[in-house]
Amino acid sequence: MLYEQIQSNKRRTVVLLVGFLILVGLVGAAVGYLLLASLTIGVVGALVIGAVYIVIMVSNSTQVVMAMNHGTEVTQADQAPELWHTVEDMAMVAQLPMPRVFIIQDDSPNAFATGNSPKTAAVAATSGLLSLMNRQELEGVIGHEMSHVRNYDIRISTIALALTAAITLLTNLGNNWWLFGVDTGRDRDDRENNSGGGQILTVVLSFLIMLLAPLAAAVIQMAISRNREYLADAGSVELTRNPQALIAALRKLAAAPPMQDVDASSAALYINDPMKKSAHLFDTHPPIAERIARLEKM
Repeated sequence: MLYEQIQSNKRRTVVLLVGFLILVGLVGAAVGYLLLASLTIGVVGALVIGAVYIVIMVSNSTQVVMAMNHGTEVTQADQAPELWHTVEDMAMVAQLPMPRVFIIQDDSPNAFATGNSPKTAAVAATSGLLSLMNRQELEGVIGHEMSHVRNYDIRISTIALALTAAITLLTNLGNNWWLFGVDTGRDRDDRENNSGGGQILTVVLSFLIMLLAPLAAAVIQMAISRNREYLADAGSVELTRNPQALIAALRKLAAAPPMQDVDASSAALYINDPMKKSAHLFDTHPPIAERIARLEKM
């Protein structure tokens, strides 16, 4: 059951990332047609922009994410003994290098992992998590985060964030240039060829793509995050051999208040939604009740 779930979730993630790249290409095609009368240039340009965003985000993810979430690094075991040794133990069981350890001063219990590979990974926990969880529950949470590291979810989440930022840049570029009425190659071709209905339809489709692309990107990012949460839950059980510990931790997380000062773009990284939104249509996390139900079947 466990390994079947892991393999199934991995396959779905590959499909979602391919879909993300296709979406970037579609947005590029739309912007390229509107601005330069060239679908090819638009697609190539969009993929280049996406690649640049990915390189920038992946190479600086730990510093950027920890700064956005006000994480303070723990550099010695005696600064936070329980957290340090739990991370150390889970890294050893997962056969991973010891990640950097951070604490976020917030009474709401939560945690996340980031980085671009297991060698450069970092794990952050809130002060609320450390005060609320017992050792077994803390192991369940940290096991979840180390599973994200082991499965390279930290890199996948960073790539998804970078592609979302690229799509936002492209749609803003297309919308702003069109509103300013730039005299593009397509405009000149329209005046010379006056091919009529086909071009009007293409323009309408291009605007629809730019309008809907940010929403589609959010949905794909949500699906990737939800998919990887199930996988990390299963991985935590594999590492700790104690599903009840993670179940108990998730129940405490479900009852906790939202975090006070959290970066919205980082919300998908946390083990539980730190913002506790009342609307659940675009949740980046699956319902905790469903996560618990899956764990109880293991």
